[in-house]
Amino acid sequence: MARPYNFSAGPAAMPEAVLQQAAAEMLDWHGCGMGVMEMSHRGAAFGEILERAEHDLRTLLAIPDHFKVLFSQGGVLAHNAIVPMNLAGRHPRRAIDVVVTGAWSQKSAQEAARYGDVHVAASGEPARFTAIPAPATWALRRDVAYVHLCSNETIHGVEFHTLPDLRALGCDAPLVIDFSSHVLSRPIDWSRVGLAFGGAQKNVGPAGLTLVIVREDLLGHALPICPSVFDYQRLAEAHSMANTPPTYAIYIAGLVFQWLLAQREGDRTGVAAMEARAIARAQRLYAAIDGSSLYVNEVEPAARSRMNIPFFLRGDDGKPLRDPSHPRNAAFLQGAQARGLLQLKGHKSVGGMRASLYNAMPMAGVEALVEYLRDFERGA
Repeated sequence: MARPYNFSAGPAAMPEAVLQQAAAEMLDWHGCGMGVMEMSHRGAAFGEILERAEHDLRTLLAIPDHFKVLFSQGGVLAHNAIVPMNLAGRHPRRAIDVVVTGAWSQKSAQEAARYGDVHVAASGEPARFTAIPAPATWALRRDVAYVHLCSNETIHGVEFHTLPDLRALGCDAPLVIDFSSHVLSRPIDWSRVGLAFGGAQKNVGPAGLTLVIVREDLLGHALPICPSVFDYQRLAEAHSMANTPPTYAIYIAGLVFQWLLAQREGDRTGVAAMEARAIARAQRLYAAIDGSSLYVNEVEPAARSRMNIPFFLRGDDGKPLRDPSHPRNAAFLQGAQARGLLQLKGHKSVGGMRASLYNAMPMAGVEALVEYLRDFERGA
């Protein structure tokens, strides 16, 4: 029986081959007589898993040697506090600039304000987070601990397709990015990034694991209030084992990394192949939405996310139906589920619908959704 297509924004769909491999290894990993959940994190078997996971992630994202890869806990909401606790101390006033382009960077700014002097350098809120303010218009301060942005906003469907060059903007601070919902779907220009962090549950693996990739020179500035297990320098020195790490989540992430390395799209491999697929999937769905009189995506085309595509059904008056309880929205979701198209309901804060097209989503899933969009519009 074919599996349904899961469009959840996270926890999200996993590659079927990864799930099958994890199931086969559940009781006995590589003949050691134990499943990964039963292993000591200090043992040789898990050490092998951890070492390969880091190696493969470095390969996929071409991470330079002077960056540390940390497998942490806490999720992105926790790291909205952990990042400033580690980096704000680089500046005597703990000055932090934040570019707010949606709900997640908004949360980051609010949390960082508990630990430092936060200045919103630019905000997309006046445009209801449907566009990214041009970097040339950002009011960046010259002397700050770091500049934060969310490179893909999961809720509002806004994505930075090119990371800003802060030096060209007159700012020497390191750039911090929350890359939770598009990590491993595109390359990263590490010359423009000081620290990248993200939850695994959207495009990497199960909930409970947070990836942190940090430049070595940014370590060693943790505030006294920072818990020792979340001090990035201590975590780096302990090779991500300052305490018991999320072992099973790291194992699954490692399987995803292996799966990604094996992917091919023409002459492209790994992340390059994933980017080609992401572009194709997103273009297909946006074309269907834009070509319809029933559906609308309000994000400026240049800022549209490839991973998270929010859209609204129109009412009889032509206006977007934001209320999730509206009968037309309810009928759409019910019909989608009957077709095996799952978790298309938009985030509660914005309403409407949302299709998340992460690496594990095949083009066949997008085609099935496009076909349903057409059929539902004909009957509406």
